[in-house]
Amino acid sequence: MELGIYTFGDIAKDESTGKNLSPQQRISDLLEEIVLADEIGLDLFAVGEHHRPEYVVSAPEVILAAAAVKTKNIKLSSAVTVLSSADPVRVFQGFSTVDLLSNGRAEIMVGRGSFIESFPLFGHNLQDYDELFSEKLQLLLALNKSEMVSWKGNLRPSFQNRGIYPRPVNGSIPIWIAVGGTQASVVRAAQLGMPLAIAIIGGNPAQFVPLVDLYRKVWKQAGHDPEKIQLSINSHSFVGETSKQASDSFYDGYARTMGKLGIERGWPPFSRNQFDQSTTLGGALLVGDPQQVIDKILYQHDLFKHTRFLAQMDVGGINHRDLMKSIELFGTKVAPEVRKHT
Repeated sequence: MELGIYTFGDIAKDESTGKNLSPQQRISDLLEEIVLADEIGLDLFAVGEHHRPEYVVSAPEVILAAAAVKTKNIKLSSAVTVLSSADPVRVFQGFSTVDLLSNGRAEIMVGRGSFIESFPLFGHNLQDYDELFSEKLQLLLALNKSEMVSWKGNLRPSFQNRGIYPRPVNGSIPIWIAVGGTQASVVRAAQLGMPLAIAIIGGNPAQFVPLVDLYRKVWKQAGHDPEKIQLSINSHSFVGETSKQASDSFYDGYARTMGKLGIERGWPPFSRNQFDQSTTLGGALLVGDPQQVIDKILYQHDLFKHTRFLAQMDVGGINHRDLMKSIELFGTKVAPEVRKHT
């Protein structure tokens, strides 16, 4: 199993002043985190796109380009690129550039996005939410397949027999579809024969088993080789020396984020009791000491037989020191045991 980290670049507080870190400092810290993940042998670091004040990353490929020249082995991906509100040509060109800078280590993880700010920002109608993604995904896949492309669509201007440059190191870039749990998105990924990333950030992970079963069923019905399925589980995670230290370090920022999202989306208030329940074996949070996180990844592997696990550790803004320690423990204590057992 591949193991890695993903982030939206949550902005933490400066412990010395109590104020938010500057975007410059958060990006500097983020690059240190990616370098550490590379040095300790993690497989992938992914950076998500948002257009909100609490996140520093709105252009993942720029961050990844900076990371490409500072790292040697780790794969570099978005998580996600909001393809519905982006231009597929520019997305492909940007990630091809990252691929060249990293000697073939770039990936693209595309999704429809969990927030809607990018749609009015880039002049798109939310009524076209699904059609935008479907059409632009078709174009992105065509760009990834061929150097010369002709395109005719409904929502993106057409072009005829145009060359798309630069080309990636190996001719194409791995492209994943990320979903939050909708059947239609899972079916689309399976029919296209594309790797699938499922974000499990709440509830009981076992509830997602039917979704994974559907993916495998449709994949096979579409005539794809079952041995080539690639499935990632992406979850909120944090590793500490002890269970208490992990929970205490992670809780405040996580609760603050869940509370804010709850107000926006009509969720009930979030409590410490809910948090503690979520850290048990059957909950969605992988927060604890190394052995607890190992046990939980392996428990989920029994459920899903996934080929990749990505941990989001900085939810709500974790201070850089604690985040670096969590990454270190994940890479040196958790990853070797998980790989041994999978």
